[in-house]
Amino acid sequence: MTLSEAPTTSPALVTTALEKSYHSTEPPTRVLNGIDLAVRQGEFLAVMGASGSGKSTLLYCISGMDRPTAGNVRLGDLDLTELSDRDMSRTRLTKMGFIFQQAYFLSNFNLRDNILLPALKAQPKERAEVEARVDAMLQRFGIAHVADHGITQVSGGQLQRASICRALATKPAVLFADEPTGALNSSMTLDVLDALTGVHRDGTTIMMVTHDPACAARADRVVYLRDGLLVDELDLGTWHQADTSRRDGELLSWLRDHDF
Repeated sequence: MTLSEAPTTSPALVTTALEKSYHSTEPPTRVLNGIDLAVRQGEFLAVMGASGSGKSTLLYCISGMDRPTAGNVRLGDLDLTELSDRDMSRTRLTKMGFIFQQAYFLSNFNLRDNILLPALKAQPKERAEVEARVDAMLQRFGIAHVADHGITQVSGGQLQRASICRALATKPAVLFADEPTGALNSSMTLDVLDALTGVHRDGTTIMMVTHDPACAARADRVVYLRDGLLVDELDLGTWHQADTSRRDGELLSWLRDHDF
């Protein structure tokens, strides 16, 4: 299957001829050079590439945080590139979840309220249901005991698990993650990867940008970006603990072929 071909499973996300240029330089800087990509419903996709290859720009353009210069993005039957800024903001709130390298929590709110706020904004008339869902996620991800703590009173790993809770609190169609373990040590990284793996097993579609092979090895499929183009992909299949060594070796060999 080529990168431009739609997979047999109904895609959650499809980009067609996606381009992004910045015109603050002369000549303009072209970051994305015509990306065709389909992300399957329920797939865990990792995007890798050297620094400056356009990984984060791709994620931002797909998720509507930045507007592409050309091409289009479809989320299910919805053409995101045709939406107004207001409608795009509403779509991000109700249909997308985001995890970043930094948690970006409000310092004057405790952990639970930081998770609860966007969910209540998305579903203001369903407070009881939203609160019950948030409390269940706090339990599931092992941070209920620090729910009333301030964001400076918990560890980096706990903050990232809280970020996952916040991203899932609105029941998004797609979860976007941009270097979600970039600021964590190896123990905290494993903790967050286990949480993401659990989310994926629930059927959540995940698109993750990462420079870390250990993170990418958890994905079903890895695509490689070079100079704003998707040049290759590696299908790893569903992650299982017992298969870790083989997957890690296969991925590292593939990355070496790309001089990563």
